[in-house]
Amino acid sequence: MNGGPSGFSNAPVTKTFVIASAIFTIFLRIKGGPNKLGLSYQDIFRNPRLWKLILSVFAFSSTSEMMFGLYLLYYFRVFERQIGSNKYLVFILFSVIVSLLFEIFAVALLKDPSANLLTSGPYGLIFASFVPFYFDIPVSTRFHIFSNHFSDKSFIYLAGVQLLLSSWKRSILPGICGILAGSLYRLNIFGIRKAKFPEFIASFFSQLSWPSTGSPQGPTTRNVTGSARSHAGRHVERTYPAPMAPSTEPTEDAIATLVSMGFDRSSARQALVQARNDINTATNILLEALSN
Repeated sequence: MNGGPSGFSNAPVTKTFVIASAIFTIFLRIKGGPNKLGLSYQDIFRNPRLWKLILSVFAFSSTSEMMFGLYLLYYFRVFERQIGSNKYLVFILFSVIVSLLFEIFAVALLKDPSANLLTSGPYGLIFASFVPFYFDIPVSTRFHIFSNHFSDKSFIYLAGVQLLLSSWKRSILPGICGILAGSLYRLNIFGIRKAKFPEFIASFFSQLSWPSTGSPQGPTTRNVTGSARSHAGRHVERTYPAPMAPSTEPTEDAIATLVSMGFDRSSARQALVQARNDINTATNILLEALSN
């Protein structure tokens, strides 16, 4: 499935979350091994461990879970590009908090002090993202394998199933709680879909000096330097802005971003022309066309 522009172009929040998740997972496994990760009834109610509760949002319990989890987080960067970093931060916070509350409630109901019920990792965010993935990302390619029908979205679903069943009972519960959180976000409970963080908070993530991951740089404005003779006969350097392309001509990065959301290239280009190269407006145009 086309992932759009490579790297984390226009997705600084996703980039920060993925790198933080990888660092916490590797560090904690080196320090204490998988037995230090995961939440139980005792961790939450009898001997509360706040550090474990916080780290359970980031660190995966095993290497295989980390591989599939980071792949899905990386793919779901398309939602940050679609709704913007300010709103995507709200989606992350809402998904993590609500899914964690559901998990705590489930553990309280099961009430098994001897069991390590919940696997560690950002399951809430990952499986909450499957809700907009199912409803908002259209299928662009269909194919058949031995009379079975598949689409380009099938590979993402398979990765999700693999992650959901990775630790069996310990991973199914956090996954279900994440889907519930994503459903509440989509239902726009308390008008949450309109909420967004201030611009300076999203800009903070853009300015973090994380290692480069091959993100393509946007078109830069080049200066053209010329010389002119002054009245005194001296040469004076002057700087002129380079000619800019017409605003209605879509850029390849913008087209690729919409294609990564599942729209075909021709429709994406037409929507961008109509929206004067504004990706958010073009996305709304395409989604409205699909709903009609």
